[in-house]
Amino acid sequence: MKAQSQRQLRAGELVRRAVADIIREGHLRDAKVSNASITVSEARMSPDLRHATIFVSALGQNDPEAIATALNKAAGFLQKELGRQIDLKFTPKLKFLADDRFDEATHIDEVLDRPGVKRDLDDEAND
Repeated sequence: MKAQSQRQLRAGELVRRAVADIIREGHLRDAKVSNASITVSEARMSPDLRHATIFVSALGQNDPEAIATALNKAAGFLQKELGRQIDLKFTPKLKFLADDRFDEATHIDEVLDRPGVKRDLDDEAND
């Protein structure tokens, strides 16, 4: 994947914060979203800033895939609210994806904590 430009990064952060605020305000009627603690971890913008891919994760026992699906259903409403809050030439079309990077990091930590792996890493460090 190509690295994002400074313009894309700035716009992405603006969109990320605004979408997080809209979700936090609780105007969505879907119970999966309104009853969940949702983290908006990243917004990746297309080069023309007309599309935004929003990565979300859920704290607790909530299913991030179900939350992403619910947010995609409400994308039109969220886009309209986003247009009111941000100052961009175009309001980007929103697409939500579940962010599994936290789960991957937890899995890597679990693997590194295994006794055999720790032993191998300690042997490697002592060489």
